[in-house]
Amino acid sequence: MAIKRKKRFHAGVESSSMSDIMFFLLLFFLIISTLANPNVIKVPLPDAKETDTKVGSHLTLTVTSEKRYYLDKEEVSPQDLEVRLLQETKLRKDETVVLRPAYDLDVQELIDLLQLGLKHQLKFVIATKAG
Repeated sequence: MAIKRKKRFHAGVESSSMSDIMFFLLLFFLIISTLANPNVIKVPLPDAKETDTKVGSHLTLTVTSEKRYYLDKEEVSPQDLEVRLLQETKLRKDETVVLRPAYDLDVQELIDLLQLGLKHQLKFVIATKAG
């Protein structure tokens, strides 16, 4: 008489659903990273009917209501602004500067910045928010 032994139980973890979860997490982080704004200085921008949201790798010059200047995320003194602006544009090999002025900034301050760009043949683009 042949006595058959029961097969032993082997513990295992099913990992087929893990790949689905990882795929969804990857998609989530890819979508969120494209929506993230690289500028951390919050400035209320002027309103416009249409805006172009592609900033790319251009240099960003932010001017707050208190007339504090930021090149990308780094604060720059008004005296050093011209020199640093030229250094950064030469370093990036890109003459385009995205100007992000506060909505309540004086017009004269804006004109002074634009004349600085004309003096050094830089291309200034003024950032606005869709209103």
